[in-house]
Amino acid sequence: MSKSFWDALKNRRSIYGLSNEKIVAEERIEEIVKDAVKYTPSSFNSQSTRVVVLFGGQSQKLWQITLDTLRKLVTPEQFIETEKKINGAFASGYGTVLFFEDQTVVDGLMKGFPLYADNFPVWSQHTNAMHQLVVWAALEAEGLGASLQHYNPIIDSAVQAEWNIPATWKLVAQMPFGKPAFTPPEKQVADLDSRVKVFK
Repeated sequence: MSKSFWDALKNRRSIYGLSNEKIVAEERIEEIVKDAVKYTPSSFNSQSTRVVVLFGGQSQKLWQITLDTLRKLVTPEQFIETEKKINGAFASGYGTVLFFEDQTVVDGLMKGFPLYADNFPVWSQHTNAMHQLVVWAALEAEGLGASLQHYNPIIDSAVQAEWNIPATWKLVAQMPFGKPAFTPPEKQVADLDSRVKVFK
């Protein structure tokens, strides 16, 4: 990792212009994802997050599935812009990380700890979000750009069929990544005094 944790976190941005130039080995990306899954915390140590990494043609296949699905749902005029965005910002990278939550684990916790049953689906989403941030910051630290997309649930069944994903894995988010094709504008940050309170 070429950047410190805080540098990676501060520099992490949504990058909507990606190229498929490979500036990081696929093995390194696999290592990042496996470490994120291994070390990211989860409520009750549930370890409910599941991750699929798609490289090259497999990633492009995902975004073609997304386009084919959206073509049926939007007007031809809307689809022109949709196609431009997906091809230029997501499919143009060299990989995509898919984040899932295993509902078998969540359901088991709900049954095992009925007092907290209503919270486990929420905590499951918290866990998944932490995995997303860890992977995103780690990709940034390696010089890669990424963004977080949510084309679920409209692509869920096609994704399950294409990659033989267990039916109990619920798709939560998609993270296309690649070499950044441009430098994003400076991030606008709301006043911290209105967002953070400190008592001593």
